[in-house]
Amino acid sequence: MTNREMMEIAMRQSAEDMGCHVEDFKADKNVVVPINLGKKARKYLKEPITCNLVSYGNNIMAASIPETMDLVSAYVDNFEFYHCFETPNMHWLNERLVEKGHKICFMAEYYLPDISRIPTLSCAYVTRVLTQEAFADLYRPEWGNALCEDRKNLDVLGVGAYDGSTLVGLAACSADCDDMWQIGVDVLPEYRRKGIASALTSRLTKEILNRGKVPFYCTAWSNVRSVRNAVKSGFIPAWVEMTAKPANIVDEMNL
Repeated sequence: MTNREMMEIAMRQSAEDMGCHVEDFKADKNVVVPINLGKKARKYLKEPITCNLVSYGNNIMAASIPETMDLVSAYVDNFEFYHCFETPNMHWLNERLVEKGHKICFMAEYYLPDISRIPTLSCAYVTRVLTQEAFADLYRPEWGNALCEDRKNLDVLGVGAYDGSTLVGLAACSADCDDMWQIGVDVLPEYRRKGIASALTSRLTKEILNRGKVPFYCTAWSNVRSVRNAVKSGFIPAWVEMTAKPANIVDEMNL
């Protein structure tokens, strides 16, 4: 699989998540459409979604409910597309969303592997490939980034690092959509800064590719530790997203 093929698959998935066309992400102008989660949308996406703004570096592809369509269109037309994902411009959008009962909720940066840069990394501990059956007793807080208890059926593959018989690090992936598996990783606090996370992430990346799927990795822009792990493991930035939801849902998250 080439980098270009992986990017096309990612764009195709984003189009399914929003209700648009792959070509919309490549346009030289911003595109705004009614939001429509497709049947093959990422499984963790939950309605209601007010609007979602996505950029693969060319423009903004925005999808919105009718109530905020004009507002979203005005926003992406008023500012340079890459400034729409940062302050102070975000305040312009959020203030107007609040008037309609909505708020900006999520912001994230997504990464795809660079085939030419995926390293073979090692650490001081034995690593093993794990299948879904091995996860049954691992749904505990220390592995909360690698595994998701609410969607156990989607956790399909992992790589663990062991100090003797003790699991000290775990990278696992969730089959969030048909062609793309998302990687999450955890390392026990006392074992961090020893190269475990990147050794596990890079190996899992290759295991996913060997199964004909596209690995992807997501971070908050401010999670420097996670970004460093992505870069060290051979990932590069691919797209960014910003999502708004009804204000009551956002407020509940802050309780």
